[in-house]
Amino acid sequence: MPTDATPDPYIEPLAFGQRVQLLRTRRGMPRHVLAGLLGMSPSWVKQIENGRLQAPKLSMVLRIAEALRVGNLAELTGDATTPSALFVGPGHERLPAVRAAVDCFPPATTGEAPPPAHLRARLARAWQARHSAPNHREVVGRLLPDLISDAQLAARQADSGVQRRAAQAVLAEVYSLAQFFIAYQPDSALLWRVAERGMVAAAESGDPHVIGIAAWLTAQAHRDSGPSHYDAADAVNLRTLRFLRPLLSEASDDLLAIAGALQFEAGYTAARRGEAGDAWRHWDTAREMAERLPADYYHPVTSFSRAVMGAHAVTVAVELHAGRESVRQVAAADATTIPSRPRRARHRIEEARGYQLDGQPDAALASLSKAFAAAPETVRYNGYARRIVLEEAEAKSPARRRRAAELGVRIGMLAA
Repeated sequence: MPTDATPDPYIEPLAFGQRVQLLRTRRGMPRHVLAGLLGMSPSWVKQIENGRLQAPKLSMVLRIAEALRVGNLAELTGDATTPSALFVGPGHERLPAVRAAVDCFPPATTGEAPPPAHLRARLARAWQARHSAPNHREVVGRLLPDLISDAQLAARQADSGVQRRAAQAVLAEVYSLAQFFIAYQPDSALLWRVAERGMVAAAESGDPHVIGIAAWLTAQAHRDSGPSHYDAADAVNLRTLRFLRPLLSEASDDLLAIAGALQFEAGYTAARRGEAGDAWRHWDTAREMAERLPADYYHPVTSFSRAVMGAHAVTVAVELHAGRESVRQVAAADATTIPSRPRRARHRIEEARGYQLDGQPDAALASLSKAFAAAPETVRYNGYARRIVLEEAEAKSPARRRRAAELGVRIGMLAA
């Protein structure tokens, strides 16, 4: 064997600490940032990475996995015999059909496309179904393939500038709906293809509201890709806000709402960075924008409304890892005013995170049970919910272990 061959770093299994260091550096996360997210010191993280401390208990392993956005615990532990997906949920059975509609090339050119008004009515019903269905991915996954194909065909057959812009606006929003379906499924490349096509279609439409929706989703995709993408999330977010700001003095409710949603997203990213002042400043501005909306208004894509601002406050506190403040915001928020089942379930998951940060694991499990009752698929695909269930399934309390295990079975992540 040649002596100058490049050694394979994976011939010898990597130790736990080496895996932590590798995953942390891939994420572009400094050691002190990981330490802050874990509530530990930078020297503790260094000793873990250097192997001077043994691998921590499962509860801390799960927190490291959450902080590093590890999709599967096997990446962190090196034990491929017990894989456990965290931030990537199971592939939905309708994902292949949605993927085929997105990837169809050359696209269909025969037949007469439905008019944009007809497509928009179908799209409105699809959004309504998503908000009202407990198994929303099943409902949306059934509707998406035909919606994608028909919207693509309408965009190609439009023969005037006005028709073309209207068709592109609908196509962009269809791609937005697709992103909700694809998110947290095991096909990140598909998610990015859809996000980019949505941005292009939105730009072609020239519609500020549609552009705002595409930017809102793209910023989320960047942020969820890890700390090294936070700047990209801010760039999309804040540039779109600057574009929309001159239009807001006489804006429609929808346009004001998408601007408010973008404003909150800037605060969300700031909270992920640990920048409390900026996070709450953006939340305050978003709340002021929400107060300009009618009391019963609810944005069909982003859920932005007066009703959701309490839930957003919980999210900011949780992302800042402020347990006591998280619970205080939970008490102030009213989940019953959120009309969307998946958004209500998401809020209950954030409640659970807040309770766990505050050392109230039983309350956390109770909130996850409420989330499951509202929208089982939201819990099934949510990495934070899965992490809490796994952690509490190893709790010292037999009653809590049983409750966590029962919920894990219902979610489908633990065997009966």
